[in-house]
Amino acid sequence: MMKLSSRLLRTICLAALLGAAPTIGSFAQEAPAPEAAPAAVAPETVVATVGGEPITEADLSFAAEDLAQDLAQMPAEERRAFLLRVLIDMKVMAGAAKEAGMDQTELFAQRLKYLEERALRRAYFADAIAGQVTEEAIRAEYDTFVAQFQPAEEVHARHILVETKEEADAIKAELDAGGDFAAIAQEKSIDPGSGANGGDLGFFAKGMMVPEFETAAFALANPGDVSAPVQSQFGFHIIKLEEKRQSAPPAFEQVAPQIQQQVLMRVFNEKVEELMSGVTIDVTDPELKAAMDAQDAAQAAPAEGEAAQQ
Repeated sequence: MMKLSSRLLRTICLAALLGAAPTIGSFAQEAPAPEAAPAAVAPETVVATVGGEPITEADLSFAAEDLAQDLAQMPAEERRAFLLRVLIDMKVMAGAAKEAGMDQTELFAQRLKYLEERALRRAYFADAIAGQVTEEAIRAEYDTFVAQFQPAEEVHARHILVETKEEADAIKAELDAGGDFAAIAQEKSIDPGSGANGGDLGFFAKGMMVPEFETAAFALANPGDVSAPVQSQFGFHIIKLEEKRQSAPPAFEQVAPQIQQQVLMRVFNEKVEELMSGVTIDVTDPELKAAMDAQDAAQAAPAEGEAAQQ
């Protein structure tokens, strides 16, 4: 059975918090939220009463956190009504539970303590962790990425793919006589991905194509140059160079969501490590302790291997 490292488990915990926490920024990729109440409406605004007990905008927000996956399955215009129905049912059933004395049991006290700590954890995450992942922090991380970016050569090429060398030689002769590369590719290339587009492969860097094709493509010096037939596992290629360039870092908007997740994960780990420092943890269940020790060992092994290679 696969064992999960403590870092992976922490990532899973972070994912759970993200699914329940308020939005962490304009670049967040989050689950659909209920239809938003007007900005001027205060959290304490009462939207309904059940036996005289109020249900507020804040209650709708809390329910939306718990039911994010359910909300994602329904149209936005139906979400607030759905949440209100859930809260009405909750009020009625909670009242019945109190009348039955269920709120006086030891199990209820334990559950209440768990729910209180879960709510505090979410609040702390939203304020002390997610609150630090600002657009400024994301842009600073992006600027560091750009500063460290190493440009690589990229080529824009077309190709014609055929099954035999005889076909490739005949096409090369036709091209040498002035044939139109894109038109021939559309007619004769057996590559379903590029043939219909005149053999156009767009830009690609080293490591993205099979070695034989890559070597021939990058060996072409000037736009318009056409290779001799090149054999690969797919057949015989004739390659035309369209353009060469140096790669550039992606635009901020393109990578902002990924960078946000990286920054959030780093802040989350740093904050958890800080909070754990000096805290005594005693796992009294021997099986649970063994399982946690195994996870810690799995976490430490890759780090030790990396250190040994340096």
